[in-house]
Amino acid sequence: MKLLIHSNKASHYRAPIYQLLDKTFKCDFCFGDDEGSNKIMDYSLLTGNVEEIHSVDWGVVEFQLGMVKQLRKDYDTYVIYGATRCVSTWLFLITRKLFYPRKRVFGWSHGMLGKEGPIKRFLYRTMFGMMTGAFIYNERSTNLMIACGIPGNKLHTIYNSLAYDQQLQIRNSLRATSLYKNHFGNDYNNIVFIGRLTTVKRFDLLLEAVAKLKARGEFVNVTFIGDGVERNSMERRVDELGISNQIWFYGACYDEQNNAELIYNADLCVSPGNIGLTAMHVLMFGCPAITNDDFNHQMPEFEAIQKGKSGAFFKVGDSSSLAETISYWFAEHKDDREAVRLACYHEIDSKWNTHNQIRIFKDVLQHD
Repeated sequence: MKLLIHSNKASHYRAPIYQLLDKTFKCDFCFGDDEGSNKIMDYSLLTGNVEEIHSVDWGVVEFQLGMVKQLRKDYDTYVIYGATRCVSTWLFLITRKLFYPRKRVFGWSHGMLGKEGPIKRFLYRTMFGMMTGAFIYNERSTNLMIACGIPGNKLHTIYNSLAYDQQLQIRNSLRATSLYKNHFGNDYNNIVFIGRLTTVKRFDLLLEAVAKLKARGEFVNVTFIGDGVERNSMERRVDELGISNQIWFYGACYDEQNNAELIYNADLCVSPGNIGLTAMHVLMFGCPAITNDDFNHQMPEFEAIQKGKSGAFFKVGDSSSLAETISYWFAEHKDDREAVRLACYHEIDSKWNTHNQIRIFKDVLQHD
């Protein structure tokens, strides 16, 4: 098998899975050059040939110039960017169907979210109907696509991952410390968030929830690991709510050992907007997570949160619901922190890691 992996961008967080695909299949890569808001990986980490093609993104549609010509090369199997708004993916699939029907093409996609109307569902059925198969980020999206009429035997849930091997090595070295007690000077439960401080994350809900808990005599500390456009307004809001002594703006940290210690020693992560890769990060180091229950607008990684085991969900946009969910979590799990930690480990170790992903890729690509 001669394999080409294609994506609209070479996101830095995907470097470990790309490296493992490179090692396993001796494949080549084709990436769009649109960095967007993502850090781009170092291509020198890959031994296979890497071609960068120009991406154009107009919001509603996008296009990678030179994608279709990859069909003229001697690859027999392709794993390509599977977004219905991508014009070059449509052209690639149509050209393959007309002129290269023996070549296998698999999509790699977020899949359906559940908010799609009739036209979008038709586009999904048509696009994925032209593929040999597809790798979908989570089970909910896979099931939605089956319900939409896409054959289940074409769909394979691939999950997502971060730098699992590196993080596992760090995780095995972690021990409980008193870093939060040393900083805050109290024994309150500790909430953490790691990631960029942006409007879409709805930190206003978390700050309001902390104030509401305080008003009824329940105190928690919150540490924000990261920086962003919302930090100044968040600091002002903290002062207005009178919770300054419960909030720590740690700032951006690129030392994974430090991040791991902060996450491991926290009791809970809260991401009031969508949670995305933050779920992968905190569960890897044994910290459960709370996020909102609007799964139609969540990122695929919310599915790693198993309600009551590795986290919980609150009513979207409702700070009172968030306060109640935080309170209930700490009341229900005050004596089983280690059991929760192990449940978080199990979720990542069993599904959301590079080794499980490569096992699925091998099962499908080598036997389909």
